[in-house]
Order: sequence, then C-alpha cells, then structure tokens
Amino acid sequence: MGSQFVSHKVGMGLRPPHYPYLEENPQTDVAWFEAISENYMDSLGRPLELLLKLRKDYPIALHGVSMNIGSTAGIRVDYLEKLRNLIDRVEPFIVSDHICWTGIGTQNMHDLLPLPYTEDSLQQVVDNIDFVQDYLRRPLALENVSTYLSFRHNEMPEWDFVSEVSKRSGCALLLDINNAYVNGMNHGFDPINFLRSIPLDRVAQIHMAGPSDYGRYMFDTHANEIPEEVWSLFTQMAPQISHIPICIERDEDIPDFKTLETEVMKAAYILESSHESQRSTIFV
Repeated sequence: MGSQFVSHKVGMGLRPPHYPYLEENPQTDVAWFEAISENYMDSLGRPLELLLKLRKDYPIALHGVSMNIGSTAGIRVDYLEKLRNLIDRVEPFIVSDHICWTGIGTQNMHDLLPLPYTEDSLQQVVDNIDFVQDYLRRPLALENVSTYLSFRHNEMPEWDFVSEVSKRSGCALLLDINNAYVNGMNHGFDPINFLRSIPLDRVAQIHMAGPSDYGRYMFDTHANEIPEEVWSLFTQMAPQISHIPICIERDEDIPDFKTLETEVMKAAYILESSHESQRSTIFV
C-alpha cells in the first residue's frame, strides 16, 4: 500500500462506480471501507459478492440510512433481521445509522428527517436504541444529521441532544464534521462550538464530506469536494481525533477512485502532522 501518509484510520465510502476499479486493484491507500447497509441487505448478487471480497483485505463498516431510530412506533423487526444477517456475513467493525426519523410505519421517506430536541423525543430515541442494541447484540453508533429547519419547541441545542442520546443509551456516536458545518451555517451557530461540545470519548467514527452552497442555505449533498471550511474544522479537531476512524464520503457526482483517494490521503496527512506536532511539543 505505498504512501508514507497511509493511516489505518482513514477510509472511504464504498460506491458502485468504483466496483470495477476495486475488482482490478484490491490494494489501495484506503485503510477501510464503509458500505451502506441497505445496498447489501437484500442483495445476493455482485454488490454483496464484491463487499465480501473486499472484506478479506479491508475492515468494513456498515452505515444505515433507514433504521428510523426516532420512530414513535418502534423499530421494524424485519429490517433488523435483515441487518443482523448482513452483520453476521460481513463482520463489520462498526454498525451505524442516524439520529433522525425516516418514515411512518412501512412508509420510508428516503430522507433523514429532523427530530425535535425535547425530553420526550430524547426518551423515544433512547428506548429505540436499547431495543436495537439488544436485538443486534452489539453497540450501535449514531450520526448527527444535517437539518434545514428547527422546531420552536426545542428544549435544548442539538449538541446537548446528541450527547444525551449517547450518555443515556450507551450507544457510540458517529460525528459528521460536514453536518456540524452545514447546521452552523443554516442555523447561525459556530460549528467549532458544536464539535467541542460533543464528548469525544463517545465518538467511534467521523465523517467528512462536501455540501452544496445555495447562498441562503447549505445542503448536505455529498456532491462536492470537501470545502476548506470543513478541512479547517477537521484540522482544529485533529489533535483530539487522531485515534478515531475517519471516513471520506461522496454520494453524487462521484469522481474516479484515485481522486477520492487523494482526499483520504489529505486527511491522513493532517492527522499525521497533528500527531507529529504533538510529539514535538512533548519533547521540546
């Protein structure tokens, strides 16, 4: 795997346009891959075959988008059964989803919808997490999501809600730095304050991605290169997160594999530089 900046902590989202490249080039400068759970739960064809092939050479994380952890009707057992079967086959090092709701009953909205930051909502999420973790027989990591509206009856800021979800349920957190940036721009707070308010000892994974800027608001499209503002936040956080697995995401306008691999290497370089800086300070 060649480069001096390879870090065992920096991975990439696994996406279908990269299947041909990975089938021909199994050795890359990417340390691990994150697969979208739903893309493989009902598949017995090429996607799952490639995922299991990659699993022989790389650690794999499973990242869901339809668990509906904020549901007031509880979590669908048929969904969890499929997820548990996939977990048994892939043996991922982490299983994650989002702090949001995604539908009502069997109706999936195919979007990550915001929750009110209230005690009632918090308790519902915690109860659902308890059920999921018991069913899967393993801890879950949950991600902060991008939002474009806020509820007037919110009782706490987002960072307190996210922190309390982890504290009360025992779940880990997947900290998305891009989402903190998007929400800061959309709702008028400093995203570094959000990031510094999250208990990093509860963070099991970190996401980095690029949003779209529509002038009046930011939209979490994962369609662009990671902007300098997000890299700046990442760099500020690097001394405290160098031990945490990092994932580079891209979901639209996906470039060739080598282009995204460059972003992986940039993240690895920032982490390594931060580590070297810390060591230099210690030994001065």
